[in-house]
Amino acid sequence: MTLKSLTLEKHVHSIPVHVVTVANYPAWLEQQVPFIKTWLQASQFKAEPGMMRLLPDAAGKVEAVVVMVASDTHFWGVGQCALVLPEGDYHLVNASADHALAWGLGAYQFTRYKKATREPARLHCDLPDVLNQVESIYLVRDLINTPTEDMLPSDLAFEAKQLTQDCGAKYHEIIGDDLLKQNYPAIHAVGRASADAPRLIDIRWGDASHPKITLVGKGVCFDSGGLDIKSASNMLLMKKDMGGAANVLGLARMIMKANLKVCLRVLIPAVENAIAGNAYRPGDVIKTRKGLTVEIGNTDAEGRVILADALAEAASEKPALIIDMATLTGAARVALGTELPALFSNDLTTAQSTLQSCVKVQDEMWHMPLFAAYRESINSSIADLTNSPAEAYGGAITAALFLNAFVPETIPWMHIDLMAWNLRARPGRPQGGEAMGVRGLYRYLADCFGFLKI
Repeated sequence: MTLKSLTLEKHVHSIPVHVVTVANYPAWLEQQVPFIKTWLQASQFKAEPGMMRLLPDAAGKVEAVVVMVASDTHFWGVGQCALVLPEGDYHLVNASADHALAWGLGAYQFTRYKKATREPARLHCDLPDVLNQVESIYLVRDLINTPTEDMLPSDLAFEAKQLTQDCGAKYHEIIGDDLLKQNYPAIHAVGRASADAPRLIDIRWGDASHPKITLVGKGVCFDSGGLDIKSASNMLLMKKDMGGAANVLGLARMIMKANLKVCLRVLIPAVENAIAGNAYRPGDVIKTRKGLTVEIGNTDAEGRVILADALAEAASEKPALIIDMATLTGAARVALGTELPALFSNDLTTAQSTLQSCVKVQDEMWHMPLFAAYRESINSSIADLTNSPAEAYGGAITAALFLNAFVPETIPWMHIDLMAWNLRARPGRPQGGEAMGVRGLYRYLADCFGFLKI
């Protein structure tokens, strides 16, 4: 992947971009030559967050740029620069790695089917980890934005395999009826109605002597709702229902490219929840890899069903940490809105440390409870569990409790229920597919396990 908006190359002729806080603007202005002071006054520049102005030299060429941010920690204001400033080469003044990250993320354009509106302004920065994060988030966005016709389970598997080759990882997948032979019956049941066979994607990377971290991502490449079919309006964005898988692949890429001291495994159950004569039905009881049986109360609650098998396999190796990411419930969006993922965990210390890392990088999540009193709502009279409680309230919690049944309490586990989509455009975060919580999780893992020398 080649970024056009960021480069590690030094460029002596790049244009300086002054990132100035509202509070520091008077002092910054005082240091400018009279010509610049007069220009800013004549152009009626307002020192407000988000404001930007080109600063000319005596010949009328762009000599510098000033960009206003609310404070040193409000770095997202720089996210507009790449697609607003004239094409050319720039460098940041009085800025941090976060500002460079915002620049890169703000330059994103999805160009698979439509040409870019323009070339981004290019930022020169000697920050390899920023490039790693930006490239990884671009991967997440591209995967989610791609329509299902070009992102079916086999396509998602192809992208995952490409990533493993790029990062020197090992790749394996179990496809179609082989899922039954190797005891992944829940994944098979949900995906068997699709013309594109269901599969389990399995990636391994790193030194076996390092702590094992296993990432699990929901890979429902399209969710029609199955026989409990969704309405047209609710189906429109269902290409993003593999957003958990996309986010997990982006996080995995960050980890591998940064060479974190972990033994990484990635598990992605990839399916299309389609409708056909062999589709699984409401009322069916299906087996899972763990041996627990699940009564299907609603075929539109398929994500937790496929994750059950993947989580059981993840737990079988007793890793130091399991993290799953999934576009699992509308209930989480009702509770927290579309821009704040919900985090559930069976380990309070792990959850609190993760949330602290998320705050540091402004990629926040919100801790939600695994409220034990709601556990009885996922009991079934004819099976061990139901995938759709009769009680509609607390849906994000009951979904998390369902997943928790497949992870032993002895293994620290985090479940992130996320939107994976920006409904509105903001600086650095365009409308469309999005990485949510990935930078926070990456920071947490980097803080815990550190980097290997490359």
